Amino acid sequence: MINFNPTPAEEIDQNIRTILTTVKGSVPLDRPFGLNMGVVDDPSGIARARLSSAIIETIKKYEPRAVVSRVDFRQMNEGLLQPIVFLMVNGKEGEAIVAN
Repeated sequence: MINFNPTPAEEIDQNIRTILTTVKGSVPLDRPFGLNMGVVDDPSGIARARLSSAIIETIKKYEPRAVVSRVDFRQMNEGLLQPIVFLMVNGKEGEAIVAN
């Protein structure tokens, strides 16, 4: 759900969730926006490394108010990886954002 009147913290959270759930190439006027889902067939270790790097770089580019402190992954059934992103906002550790 989109909040059209968010606080600054809610806005950052909302922007990060949008970045993490958008497939790169799917936004017509901003094709580089989002994450490359081409790693889905990579072995788990390689996919984790590539996704971590992509998450850090994409958040740095599109939401510079937040700094990724670390990226963890939850291993779901059938090999699905669910990223859990830990952020620093204004020098303070923010909540973890889990991409759904």
